[in-house]
Amino acid sequence: MLNIVIFGAPGSGKGTQSEKIVEKYGINHISTGDVLRAEIKNGTELGKTAKSYIDQGQLIPDSLMIDILASVFDSFKDSKGVIFDGFPRTIAQAEALKQMLKDRGQDVSVMLDLDVPEDELMTRLIKRGQESGRADDNEETIKKRLVVYHSQTAPLIDWYKADGKYQHINGLGALDRIFGDICAAIDAVKD
Repeated sequence: MLNIVIFGAPGSGKGTQSEKIVEKYGINHISTGDVLRAEIKNGTELGKTAKSYIDQGQLIPDSLMIDILASVFDSFKDSKGVIFDGFPRTIAQAEALKQMLKDRGQDVSVMLDLDVPEDELMTRLIKRGQESGRADDNEETIKKRLVVYHSQTAPLIDWYKADGKYQHINGLGALDRIFGDICAAIDAVKD
């Protein structure tokens, strides 16, 4: 199976590129953001708990996220692979994901790091908030999310480099050029 971790700061284009990867490679997509937003919208206990963290710009507890991801992952029958979008966000989560996949005879094939300068991220997220009405896309919350990203999530780059799975992708520029770089990275690890 082709198991991809797509990585980058909020607004780096993970969702957009994930859609293109799903279409080209025929794999499933697990967006932790989409999963959590659905739980919040449906008013589940998980959703209420998650909302309290998200509203403060904090990350969801690891054990909660792994349980959700394992359940979604196991629901895909005859899957060619999965894109993990928005997870892992910490080294502890990366280790938990590696163990969850190992328990199923799987591993991460590649970690794609969509690298976008911070000023461009702010511009993209504020625009997205205006267009989509997402409450967490306002300047104050965006700044908090970027601080959390740099302090807790960026160390994953070195972790995945040490694991031999890391691929840097320049996330600034034309969508098709970025997607071409992504395909080259995926094709290099595909069975």
